[in-house]
Amino acid sequence: MTKKLYWETNATHATVNVLSCEQREVERYALRLNQTLFHPKGGGQPSDTGWIGEAQVISVESIAGEIVHYTRQAVAPGSVVACVDAAKRYRHCKLHSAGHLIGHALEELNWIPVKAHHWPGEARVMFDPSRNAQHIRTSEIQRLCELLIDQNLPCHSRVIDNHFREVRFGALPPYGCAGTHVESTGKLKGMKILSSQLKKNKLIVSYEV
Repeated sequence: MTKKLYWETNATHATVNVLSCEQREVERYALRLNQTLFHPKGGGQPSDTGWIGEAQVISVESIAGEIVHYTRQAVAPGSVVACVDAAKRYRHCKLHSAGHLIGHALEELNWIPVKAHHWPGEARVMFDPSRNAQHIRTSEIQRLCELLIDQNLPCHSRVIDNHFREVRFGALPPYGCAGTHVESTGKLKGMKILSSQLKKNKLIVSYEV
C-alpha cells in the first residue's frame, strides 16, 4: 500500500521510488510509488497534478487501496524526485479547509453536514436538518465563518492505524478526512459565501476562496 505523505505534510517535493510503470494507452502510463505527495481524486477534492521526474502527472486515483499516478510518459523503476503543482495544491487546500469551517459554523445551528464538493468554481457543502435546525441567512453564515477565520485556529491531524485520519482546527471537533488543508484558518481570509438555499429539505451552501 502506498504511504500517504500528504497525510503528514504539506510539502510539495519528495524523493520516491517508482515500483511499477504500465502503459495503459498512447501517452498514458500508470505509476505506483512506495510513497506519494499526490492527493488522489476523492473525498470531494480534485487530484493533485505535477511531475514525477520529467514525466507530467495528469491525474491521480485511489484504486483498491493503491494510489495510481497517470503520466504522459514512462518512468523507469527506482528513485526519483516527485513534485506537486504547488499553486493548484494550495487552492485545493483552501477550498477544502473552507468547507470544514462552513460545516462547523452550521453545526452550531443544528445543521448536519452530509456531503461536500471542493472543486474550484463549484465548491459547496450540503446539510441535513436536525430536529432544531434554525433558519439562517447567507450573511450570517459569512459572519460565523469570519469569526473562525479571525481566530487563526491551527490545523491538527491524527492518523489512526494508517487507514483513518482525523483533522481538526483548534479545539473544534475533528472530522474524518483524507484531504489536504491550510496550516491555520487565518489563511482563509477572503473566503466568500456565495449562496445558501433549501432544496428538498437540504441546505446547500456555495462558496469560494
